Amino acid sequence: MEEGIKRLRALAVQRYIAGESPESICTSLGKSRFWLYKWVKRFSVDNPLWFEDHSRRPFLTSNRTPSEIEEIVKMVRLNLYNQNLFCGAQAILWEIEDLGVNPLPSIRTINRILARNELTHRRTGRYEPKGTLYPALPEQFPNQTHQADFVGPCYLKGPIRFYSLNIVDTATVRCGLQPSLSMAAQNVLDGFWAAWKRIGIPDRVQIDNTMSFFGSLRHPRAMGPLIRLCLHNGVEPWFIPMAEPWRNGMVENFNDRYQQRFLGKVVMASIEELKTGSLAFEQRHNSRYRYSKLKGGTPLKALAASNVKLRFPTKEEAPQHPLGKPEVGKYHVVRLIRSDLKLDIFGERFPAPPETMLAYVVATIDVKEQKLKLFLDKAQVEEFDYKLR
Repeated sequence: MEEGIKRLRALAVQRYIAGESPESICTSLGKSRFWLYKWVKRFSVDNPLWFEDHSRRPFLTSNRTPSEIEEIVKMVRLNLYNQNLFCGAQAILWEIEDLGVNPLPSIRTINRILARNELTHRRTGRYEPKGTLYPALPEQFPNQTHQADFVGPCYLKGPIRFYSLNIVDTATVRCGLQPSLSMAAQNVLDGFWAAWKRIGIPDRVQIDNTMSFFGSLRHPRAMGPLIRLCLHNGVEPWFIPMAEPWRNGMVENFNDRYQQRFLGKVVMASIEELKTGSLAFEQRHNSRYRYSKLKGGTPLKALAASNVKLRFPTKEEAPQHPLGKPEVGKYHVVRLIRSDLKLDIFGERFPAPPETMLAYVVATIDVKEQKLKLFLDKAQVEEFDYKLR
């Protein structure tokens, strides 16, 4: 069929050159004048293949990654792969950053380069992690570990701007939602307190490095409102590494469901409707949503099957900001130590020992002892005086 089309193009041009009218040619062939003039213009006695199709691909792509960056990504990926190290986009970005490349490509750009060059295949056989494993928290029983995150700003009709504190129990996938108009200190206390009254107080809560959670960069040792609330109630906060939101993967996945199945479907025009709708979604999720992690069960059925007795706040109203300084308790900061051997604790930097390079460490602040203890794979490797304010 393709050969017939090429012969048709050649015949049309021959008839035109012979003096036949364009109208007669187009009518007999069932083609437009635009089609005819296109191939007349394309005709060349010096090119015997003038009637062939040309590629429609543009000569230049404005958003194409510079070839130098593409070659660097391929080289770094090959080096990591040959060393039997993790060679995904994030690992490649870290290596490129250490090389001093500027500007740095984004994770998305690196993934596109890998896909374009068919460098997304995985190792064969079981992957054996090298170095220190990421310090995962226990999730065998309900309320051993919660993951929490703020979603927002989001908007209702009006417009009304709001945030939603989303909490997920990693053992049962039960959720607790608490919307508020801001992430101010008292809103943080109110949000956690209200959620704890419904799903219970955890042993640990894992959060990111939002200032609403840790406090202030100007006073990194002041213990922000959430840290104080947790320590006063026997909860140990765990702060994930900076710029690694996937470490809070369960609540991040829940946030997507919250956006798609609640905010994207329920029409709300006031904060009162938002609070009512959030509570209804929380109850519907916990009683009806099924998860493969729970072998097809719902969060509330997983809780009932555990026979674990939960711990709840003893007072109805949330504590008021500012809370008093805790005298005991611990909170933890997980960090990846880079080649500069610096440990960053909310903007304050400490020297890390050489054996921690390119490994995840846990910096534990002991409130009673006023010490910062550094752990590598559960073994203490360093200790600093850490007077809290």
